[in-house]
Amino acid sequence: MPPRWPRKPDRKDPAYRRLDDRINFAVHVAIFAATNSGLWFVDIFKSANWSWLIWVTGIWVGILLLHLVYITAIADYSSVESNG
Repeated sequence: MPPRWPRKPDRKDPAYRRLDDRINFAVHVAIFAATNSGLWFVDIFKSANWSWLIWVTGIWVGILLLHLVYITAIADYSSVESNG
């Protein structure tokens, strides 16, 4: 059974923003895992010796860690007041 949001989705809702940010992070992790595992598979299978691959993986992991720190410690999920 798919998860359901109990009310109309609104970006002003703090709980919805938190969930949206966490889902976005999960998608980024999935893209990272699929891409990097494919690149490393080709590198090992073809004996390509791509020395740049460790840099790509390391930088991407760093970006993912920054994203994780942002959504867990920095992001402000308090209510957004409209100025209108």
